[in-house]
Amino acid sequence: MIMYIYAEHNFVILSSDSQVKWFDDLVGIAYRYYDLRMNVIPLFHDFKKAQLFWRETIKWWNDHSIKIRFVESGNTYWFIMGAESTSRENDRFLFKILPISSHYERFKKGHEGTAYLRLGVYTKKYKKDVKNNAKCNCGHIKEDHEEGDEFDSCLFEACDCEKFETFQINMLKKKKTVTNIKFLTEVEIKEDVLAWNCLSVNKYGKKEKDADK
Repeated sequence: MIMYIYAEHNFVILSSDSQVKWFDDLVGIAYRYYDLRMNVIPLFHDFKKAQLFWRETIKWWNDHSIKIRFVESGNTYWFIMGAESTSRENDRFLFKILPISSHYERFKKGHEGTAYLRLGVYTKKYKKDVKNNAKCNCGHIKEDHEEGDEFDSCLFEACDCEKFETFQINMLKKKKTVTNIKFLTEVEIKEDVLAWNCLSVNKYGKKEKDADK
């Protein structure tokens, strides 16, 4: 899909034949480092939703046209992704606002201009679901937590964890190769059509609507 953009009095207006459907119903973004290329993995709530999104949207994206933008704003960043599609019916662009993390910083430093795009599923796991050496989100293993299903707080005095929780990420096998990746500040987005359109609709446009109420 090609987006045509017109600048009029500092407003950006998309032409009527290029409306973008923005999708942000994601758990977050995961990064994986140990393949030939680093992986960028938008995370869904369940496997069926991830499969459906791939089948309806990502499958029809041309690899060479996929763009990923990271727009940093304070301690957070916008993950923005879109592409030209051979199927307009279910085409959607993705965005998610996330806190800047060490995983994000590692990807930023090491991606070398290319990455595999895959979709994944984020699942919470509790004490009954995992082995004894599994780590809680607090950093301590299952055996370092009290016994019992309801009262399984961490036994380390300095740890305020009250319930054992961890997570598992499962990835779809299919992948695309992305070679158009940019890191921007919010000041720089007017030079980038994808990033500007995303924030125009999902940040600046919402502020204007709220102000009119």
